[in-house]
Amino acid sequence: MPSAPGSAAARAWNRFTPAERLARFAVYLAVVAAVVVSAATVEFIPEFVYDAPEQMRDLLVRMWPVDFAHYPRGVHAALVETLHIASLGTLLAVALAVPVGLLAARNVTPVPALNYLAKLVLVSSRSVNSLVWALLFIAVFGPGALAGTLAIAFRSIGFVGKLFAEACEEAHPGTIEALAAVGAPWASILTHGYWPQVKPAFWAIVLLRWDINVRESAVLGLVGAGGIGVALNTAINLFQWNRVAVVLLAIFAVVIAAEILVTQLRKRLI
Repeated sequence: MPSAPGSAAARAWNRFTPAERLARFAVYLAVVAAVVVSAATVEFIPEFVYDAPEQMRDLLVRMWPVDFAHYPRGVHAALVETLHIASLGTLLAVALAVPVGLLAARNVTPVPALNYLAKLVLVSSRSVNSLVWALLFIAVFGPGALAGTLAIAFRSIGFVGKLFAEACEEAHPGTIEALAAVGAPWASILTHGYWPQVKPAFWAIVLLRWDINVRESAVLGLVGAGGIGVALNTAINLFQWNRVAVVLLAIFAVVIAAEILVTQLRKRLI
């Protein structure tokens, strides 16, 4: 900055204070240190990295020509089962997540103990990957679609419940306070006060979770939880790469179709 008349020395403008510059340097140093430590821990073999393009080319050559004749007898039924697992798992998750979400919302359930208990349930659900849930349910119910459906459901409870609770907490209190002032029961406050405000968010959450579950259920068969992952795992174990290609194309087509369907439903419901 230019010096004012009579000032002893000119002022220098700096974007950051010394403390801010030190903090930025500490963050950069921590990031670099984390990258270095991670790279040393992974211990990747450079020869494998250099050879990766050649291996990828060889794999694509083995996948061609695609065995489309295998689809009717080896892929279609497993693909339909995958959609059933995703849909039933989502419905079960919504049925379980809505009550937990209402308990987690502080303005709906003003009881701290119940809020913390519900949030613990939601965090526990999100902390365990769907494949781990699948392994747990396979140990209980055996391999098959039931284990996959329960894995999808229990994995989705935390996602649906957390977002639904946040939508309830963001509801405008005006209508709710008016209903409470005239002595409306709790069920009426819930259906006429909260639901009209959270309905768009609720349907968006459900559709998004179903879209995610279609993708996740496609790989549950790799651990024996049913679906198209079983067909993919079988083809890989038998080195039938042309059949692996048709399974991957089927998964890709279903994911694209699910994305289009979710987009159209969002336009109509929200």
